[in-house]
Amino acid sequence: MHFVDAKGILTGSGGGCGMNIYRGCSHGCIYCDSRSKCYQFTHDFEDIEVKQNAPQLLEAALRSKRKKAMIGTGAMSDPYMHCEEKLGLTRRCLEIISGYGFGAAVQTKSDRILRDIDLLDEINKKAKCVVQMTLTTYDDELCSILEPNVCNTKRRIMVLEEMQKRQIPTVVWLTPILPFINDTEENIRAILDECIRVGVKGIICYDMGLTLREGDREYYYAALDKHFPGMKLRYIKEYGNAYELPSPHSRELMHIFRQTCKEHGILYKPDECFKYLHEFPDRYEQLSIFDM
Repeated sequence: MHFVDAKGILTGSGGGCGMNIYRGCSHGCIYCDSRSKCYQFTHDFEDIEVKQNAPQLLEAALRSKRKKAMIGTGAMSDPYMHCEEKLGLTRRCLEIISGYGFGAAVQTKSDRILRDIDLLDEINKKAKCVVQMTLTTYDDELCSILEPNVCNTKRRIMVLEEMQKRQIPTVVWLTPILPFINDTEENIRAILDECIRVGVKGIICYDMGLTLREGDREYYYAALDKHFPGMKLRYIKEYGNAYELPSPHSRELMHIFRQTCKEHGILYKPDECFKYLHEFPDRYEQLSIFDM
């Protein structure tokens, strides 16, 4: 990893702002879109760029904000990668978010988030906190191939369970679903059953499939050659150089997904999920400890 002084930390405005404390990732997920060349990385993806002044930038930004909002993190790079154990920048940023009375929407694949459950609970009691967890593959052995350097799905479900105990709302990202690999009814139903059991608020799934762009396509195909011999040729024959690669079972699987969510009162339309994530409840507007 290497350290930089960033010029700014928050992006977006209005109902919610986003931040990326790190750039790059050490989780090694074979399908990662963030590897795409369109994001213009000037360093190796595994050479994590650390915005060492992120807490100072965040505090300055929140101090100047007149209206409270949700602060999101994890959309581009996971805030709970291996380096967070040593650096603790995500925790420091959560402390600042809590101190100024803002909300937090944290997206991760890692059980390292449990280290900060006290802060997440504190934020949720003062304002609003939503923990988002990516679940793609219920089978542990397959999960270790697709997402090799992060905890498996069952451990992530345990994280969701712990959040539920604290009444911290959760949203699951059921994506990507890889054609011919994890696009089975058994896999989808197993994940949905666990989402129901642990009481998730919403599940985000645009479609059953994945997207590939220059940069991540090459990495993905190399992983297919290593772990699923012959699969790359099957992909090329089926999809060519397409950006969107829907599962051949997409229609049936999406029907199962939508019907299950409807039956159990789980948000499933992407716009409804994002509205919930970005919505800062007015009833929580209050003085922060820094204003007292």
